[in-house]
Amino acid sequence: MARIPAEKHTPLVLSVEGVDKSFDGFKAIDDLNFYLSDGELRTVIGPNGAGKSTFMDLVTARTKPDNGKILFHRDDGEDIDLTRVREHHVSQLGIGRKFQNPTVYKSHTVYDNLKLSLSGKRGLLHALFYRESPSDRDKIFSVMETIRLAKHADVIAGALSHGQKQWLEIGMLLAQDPKIMLVDEPAAGMSDEETERTGELLLSLEGKHSLIVIEHDMEFVRQIARRVTVLHQGHVLKEGSFDFVKSDPRVIEVYLGRQARKH
Repeated sequence: MARIPAEKHTPLVLSVEGVDKSFDGFKAIDDLNFYLSDGELRTVIGPNGAGKSTFMDLVTARTKPDNGKILFHRDDGEDIDLTRVREHHVSQLGIGRKFQNPTVYKSHTVYDNLKLSLSGKRGLLHALFYRESPSDRDKIFSVMETIRLAKHADVIAGALSHGQKQWLEIGMLLAQDPKIMLVDEPAAGMSDEETERTGELLLSLEGKHSLIVIEHDMEFVRQIARRVTVLHQGHVLKEGSFDFVKSDPRVIEVYLGRQARKH
């Protein structure tokens, strides 16, 4: 299958081609084509019901398409068809997902949350009593520095602010060294300061990981946007820079106009 790079000379890490998905006669995804370059930070926006969550479910094999291909392009040149992979194997391939609401181990410390992520294959009880190696400790402290929680290593996760819990969950993904990170509405419920810091965090990951960020907060999108994909009725309506997308009459009609009326 031919690869169509988003940018010239940039290898792809993910190709979604001709994908359809219906639920009880409702077409949630309609002939979707989407390409993500290696190391790219992509923002996906669109009105409610546009297919954004279904798109992420398809990439992570949480649900299967009716038609089409979803290919994960590995560094070794092998193409993995994610439509034929079980959901629990997707993370092992290097594709991690963060849902909108943070799911951390609230009764454990920040450090232990990250240790549990490193030790995910061992099971919870074994991981808690596992003595990490020096390289594991280095990895954990490196992640804590990245997510700006190094001073909170011994803090119980349940005592963190909402924004800090979001950063910790992003850190839990980073501890697994994912190739692709899917991040769902990371700025939801955050203060302005937390939102700005979240944008800085995601921008710092660009180039080291490939990221797909779904978001509704347009100021946050403006902060992090490199290339924006607008979904509408399960299909790509427009794709390009933030300024290019926001000035499109169709995008204004189906999405940005609605956003303006809400505020």
